[in-house]
Amino acid sequence: MCKWYEEEGREADGVVSTRVRLARNLRDLPFPTRMTAENRQELNRRVCEALERPMAEAGLPLNRVEMDSLSDMQAMAMVERHCISPEFAREREGRLLLISENESVSIMLGEEDHIRIQALLPGLALDEAYTMAGSIDKLLSESLDIAFDKRLGYLTACPTNLGTGLRASVMLHLPAIESRSAMGAITNMVSKIGLTVRGMYGEGSGTKASLYQLSNQVTLGISEEAALSNLKSITGQILQRERAARKALDPDKLADMVWRSLGLLCTARILSGEEFMGLISAVRLGTYMGIIRTDPAAVARLLVDCQPAMLQLSAAGPENPLPMEAAQRDKVRAAHVRKILGVAICSQ
Repeated sequence: MCKWYEEEGREADGVVSTRVRLARNLRDLPFPTRMTAENRQELNRRVCEALERPMAEAGLPLNRVEMDSLSDMQAMAMVERHCISPEFAREREGRLLLISENESVSIMLGEEDHIRIQALLPGLALDEAYTMAGSIDKLLSESLDIAFDKRLGYLTACPTNLGTGLRASVMLHLPAIESRSAMGAITNMVSKIGLTVRGMYGEGSGTKASLYQLSNQVTLGISEEAALSNLKSITGQILQRERAARKALDPDKLADMVWRSLGLLCTARILSGEEFMGLISAVRLGTYMGIIRTDPAAVARLLVDCQPAMLQLSAAGPENPLPMEAAQRDKVRAAHVRKILGVAICSQ
């Protein structure tokens, strides 16, 4: 089965993906920071009983992943695929992940809250992702006593999630805006209307390949529908700015940058992670602007496969059981990129 990130969604020139996350807690269990090992086992059992059978009957079966059975590299690879949060990967003891085969649905048990429902889809798909996450939330509510207050809404471990418990985000590719050094102005603008801009892997992460997460920040005193509508509206405005900025770029310089980037990716024998992300960003831009013809799915797959942990897992074997040094990873990355782009390119 193809992973969700191998597919192309709506507004794909500027929107890489959409994520909707719902935070929920059980009324009669302490928050995860106060839970015992027995509490965690009880949480995992209850949620599995509530979800596994109905999800399978609905055609979206969930696989169980016991987080403490994973190596550090395996856990970090799941972060790189956006299946789990970095915090969930670091503290794995007693934690359980329920995940669909295509990884569009992942449910973290025992992270900051008891239950973190996450729906991930390609392109701009806020309504669809919310419907997907909401259907799982409904299944949980039918059989579990979810902590809810009529005045405050859903009760969460962190006050910033109190109310709807909803965090929705879109991953935007904004190379033209970034080239104008205009991201600071956009960050300031959206913060005034209850939104925030973060890096590729969420809060505290850096920006790579001109990729930015735009997400809602307000969860109290606003409905889920209003939060999604606001995010959708601002996403549309930012996309308009990005497309206008792309049209204003010098066409000769842009084409030169795109073709140079493609040439380096197709011929390099050593590629650091930082260099790769800059080059693949230019290739993605050139693809959607019609400068070059490549398979967008291949470009999307490379963005995931060439991250450090993913790269090591794909290359690991009996003859290479230990983590690779950075220099070795750079050689493996370059070889993998040459192989994939050699098939993906249809030269003009």
